[in-house]
Amino acid sequence: MLRLTEIKLPLDHDDQALAQAIRTRLVLAADEPLEFAIFRRGVDARKKTAIAFIYTVDVRTSRDTELLAAHAADPHVMATPDTRYRFVDSGETVPARRAQPAPGRPIVIGTGPCGILAALILAQMGLRPLILERGKAVRERTKDTWGFWRQSRLDPESNVQFGEGGAGTFSDGKLYSQIKDPRHYGRKVLTEFVKAGAPEEILFVSKPHIGTFRLVKMVEHMRAGIEALGGEFRFSSKVTDLRVEGGQMRGVVLANGEELEAEHVILAIGHSARDTFEMLHARGIYVEAKPFSIGCRIEHPQGLIDRARYGPSAGHPLLGAADYKLVHHAGNGRSVYSFCMCPGGTVVAAASEPGRVVTNGMSQYSRDERNANSAIVVGITPADYPGGPLAGIAFQRHWEERAFGLGGSNYDAPGQLVGDFIAGRASTGLGTVLPSYRPGVQLGDLAGALPDFALHAMREALPAFARQIRGFDQHDAVLTAIETRTSSPIRIKRNDDDLQSLNTRGLYPAGEGAGYAGGILSAAVDGIRVAESVASSLLRL
Repeated sequence: MLRLTEIKLPLDHDDQALAQAIRTRLVLAADEPLEFAIFRRGVDARKKTAIAFIYTVDVRTSRDTELLAAHAADPHVMATPDTRYRFVDSGETVPARRAQPAPGRPIVIGTGPCGILAALILAQMGLRPLILERGKAVRERTKDTWGFWRQSRLDPESNVQFGEGGAGTFSDGKLYSQIKDPRHYGRKVLTEFVKAGAPEEILFVSKPHIGTFRLVKMVEHMRAGIEALGGEFRFSSKVTDLRVEGGQMRGVVLANGEELEAEHVILAIGHSARDTFEMLHARGIYVEAKPFSIGCRIEHPQGLIDRARYGPSAGHPLLGAADYKLVHHAGNGRSVYSFCMCPGGTVVAAASEPGRVVTNGMSQYSRDERNANSAIVVGITPADYPGGPLAGIAFQRHWEERAFGLGGSNYDAPGQLVGDFIAGRASTGLGTVLPSYRPGVQLGDLAGALPDFALHAMREALPAFARQIRGFDQHDAVLTAIETRTSSPIRIKRNDDDLQSLNTRGLYPAGEGAGYAGGILSAAVDGIRVAESVASSLLRL
């Protein structure tokens, strides 16, 4: 097959335009047979009066080799790369069948995207993983999470952070990443998601997303597939200790006292498992502090973002709700940037510990809520929170407790209008933008909810962002505090070759919680990499 890139078509092109553009690029006659599939479709909105789609397509003709040679000088015509996943034990796209099971059952701790994909790969290779999750199955977890949002009833083990599906379940469900992926693991992830019920368009749109409700169903389907292959899930099974002998993993201990033997343990615990981080450090597992970010959620009318990004085409059904990505380097040396932008979404309560307020963003697949939201955060480093590997956790907790108090100590979040925030005065009433955070928002002054360096940097950044998105600093846009869970505050370091802990053989730190991923797709890809390393060890490949 041939891959053609950079095929540009107007927003309202008809059904035949793409086929005709392919024929024109390859100089094919109208009667020559042609088959094609869209590999990627992006939007070029640089010129708002002439928004276009940019296609990458895979093409099959009756003379692919001849056409490839004829267009050798064209950088936008090439052979289609083979993106099929190949299992490490056989190098084949279908896992090898084994007459005897591999010795030792691997354990996967955590059922976020990293843990689920790790478990899936192990199960597909016949290694029957045991998957431990401290929270509940996704349906029960969803009920608990909505109960918190509606009634301020927090379950520390079942919430936005903990439970089947991981933190990404209650998010926009973004499935794109800037990681290097030479072995096309990302394609494997997307393909498995489609098998589990995700819309097929995630395979080709440039910024695929799923949304919370669809993610819930997908997670259930993936669990069923893993179980059908011999995997076993145990929910409400919190790991409270590790058994390590002579630097080698021997097993794990659960909160109920049960001990499970295992010499291969994948640690995919997410970025908020603070008690587990503390246990790992206490057990001597190598852990170090790492940078993360802190800030607020900001909400605007989605229509404002649509008009700023798409101009006269705002609201076009093929474009959907517009997003943005912003960065500003402040005068005090801090970087301020937008994070986890949720078009047509809501700001959600994401606390996982009593007496603390945390915000996050979420969208459904339709992205049809009235507001756009994103985190506006400031980068920080371990120099901002000295005190050892776990000092970042204490830093997060301090500001989450401050937000809890400013919000009224009832899980309401403190908020402030953008105009008042920039001017440094308390807000006393809302304007046209109604905050979506539940349980509720208490207006006031966010000066007490953020470090001074973050306040100064954000006050400088918001007007700068308005020069890129007109109206971004509108007076009655709403800021809600506090966003602290942009990434893990620690890194559980591992070897580059076999992906095992630096000082504990058989322990495989993975995903966001270990500091090796930053989103659903990158976490899932890391899960595949770690699962392959476990399989190679078990099968002595």
